[in-house]
Amino acid sequence: MSNEMQRGSQTNAQSWREMVWTAFAVIAVAALGIAAWHFVVKLFDLPKLLLPTPWQVAEAAWQHRDVLLKSGWITLWTATVSLFVAVIIGCSVSILFSQSRLLRRALFPYVVFLQTVPIVAIAPLLVIWSGYEFRTAVIATVIICLFPIVNNVTTGLTSVRPEHNDLLRMYGATRWQRLCRVQIPTAIPFLVLGARISSGLAVIGAIVAEFFVSNGADYEGLGAVMTGWQARTMTDALMAALAVSTLLGLILFGGVNLLSRMFLKRYLLVN
Repeated sequence: MSNEMQRGSQTNAQSWREMVWTAFAVIAVAALGIAAWHFVVKLFDLPKLLLPTPWQVAEAAWQHRDVLLKSGWITLWTATVSLFVAVIIGCSVSILFSQSRLLRRALFPYVVFLQTVPIVAIAPLLVIWSGYEFRTAVIATVIICLFPIVNNVTTGLTSVRPEHNDLLRMYGATRWQRLCRVQIPTAIPFLVLGARISSGLAVIGAIVAEFFVSNGADYEGLGAVMTGWQARTMTDALMAALAVSTLLGLILFGGVNLLSRMFLKRYLLVN
């Protein structure tokens, strides 16, 4: 018992050391990048309009902090809702695909089609059909997030070992029982992977959709703010918004990663 506790404490200590070193490496790379950026601006005497210094970007972020916080929250909410909707739709479609090979062969190319069509080509049509509304941005973002989830979950649902299905059939299990007891548990890690991929795409999709969707009153996310600043050539504020969008992507990815770890840990303990 004491040996197991000792090994557990050693494992925890090693995990903490790895986390500390990883954080240190990330911060060091960021510091070097910022230093190189500042050096290039000063070396070539670049104007603020072309490339501001890191300090000027920080000043712009502080000056426009209220706008960045408000629009950033709207964009994060849009991305989160869209990711949730994409998971629900993607899992439902994947279950249908797993139950019918003919249906999968007939409809999967259209799922791929949604992934290949640029969102900048779809967004104006969605605005015409759905208006300058929050739901329009969600629809556009869901389209971007859908493919990784459908692709990964369908792969998980259809990768069950044949002997497992044969065993369940031998015991008279129905198709629904095989789905719930074998296919869905097998697909859970694939769902986690698809959600992680889509979490990064969700922020990108939300910002791109906001370029077209925002009406400047009821719905003004980060993409709309960036469009206004770009029109006024506010390079420092644009780069501050870019930094916020990167932070939003990290927050959403980190949240999905944390939830998936908690879910998988609980799932593995239960099963």
